[in-house]
Amino acid sequence: MAPPPAFPPSVVVAVKALACELPHRLGKPLSRFSLSEIQREVVGAGLVASISGATVWRWLSQDALHPWRHRTWIFPRDPAFADKAGRILDLYQGSWEGVPLAATDCVLSTDEKTSIQARLRCHRSLPPVPGRPMLVEHEYVRGGAWAYLAAWDVRRAKVFGRFDATTGIDPFQRLVADVMAHEPYRSATRVFWVMDNGSSHRGQTSIARLQEAWPTIVPVHTPIHASWLNQIEVYFSIIQRKVLTPNDFTSLAEVEDRLLRFQAHYEQVAAPFQWTFTRQDLAVLLEKIQSKECLLAHAA
Repeated sequence: MAPPPAFPPSVVVAVKALACELPHRLGKPLSRFSLSEIQREVVGAGLVASISGATVWRWLSQDALHPWRHRTWIFPRDPAFADKAGRILDLYQGSWEGVPLAATDCVLSTDEKTSIQARLRCHRSLPPVPGRPMLVEHEYVRGGAWAYLAAWDVRRAKVFGRFDATTGIDPFQRLVADVMAHEPYRSATRVFWVMDNGSSHRGQTSIARLQEAWPTIVPVHTPIHASWLNQIEVYFSIIQRKVLTPNDFTSLAEVEDRLLRFQAHYEQVAAPFQWTFTRQDLAVLLEKIQSKECLLAHAA
């Protein structure tokens, strides 16, 4: 006959219930419980005389409870999210308003990467050797920062980038002018510019300003909180990994030089991003989000 459990099931249930509570709702000055804090609360509440952390861990693990961890989420709050996101996904699939794009149409994705610092290390970095990775001095002197404005040709895998002291309407207009001065954009039937809602290119005023200067431009704004729809962010993640990490430069001029040379280097090997997320995938995702919103509203 098996020996009785050291703790009755009611204690196990009470401990798991405690782990599922937000500490401030129990009057505790905590944002979340750690394992040791749950252990102390269980003893302090008189549920048991003593209990080990390993036991509490085992009980919580049974239900995959990790109250010391947290995740964040954000729900779309643009009522036209599906329509705005859908037309960008259509562009990536090669159509606009249900009609296939022509060969003379161009699709560009654009944004700004702000505050790219030049960190001047106190000692020069050392290359890797067998058994030891690259060594980078922890201490550095700030050598200034650039704003990097770039546009990515979705269909041709070409990138345009420029540096400015700050972002704003004028720096963005200069980037657009750089691109539109080149072929095939200068002679294109339509040049779609996918962009977020940053202050330098937000709203109807921005649309009017761009189309007055370049009538063939079709500005396409992403919904709010949808930077993942903007392919330029993929390119920014590439330069972050390949050029800017670790950040070890001798001057701000070197930052500019290395990034501009990387543009030319990347274009030699780049291909259009294989974007597979479609309108159908978006519909499934939004349905899941709506279900979660309803669940959270009910829980509140």
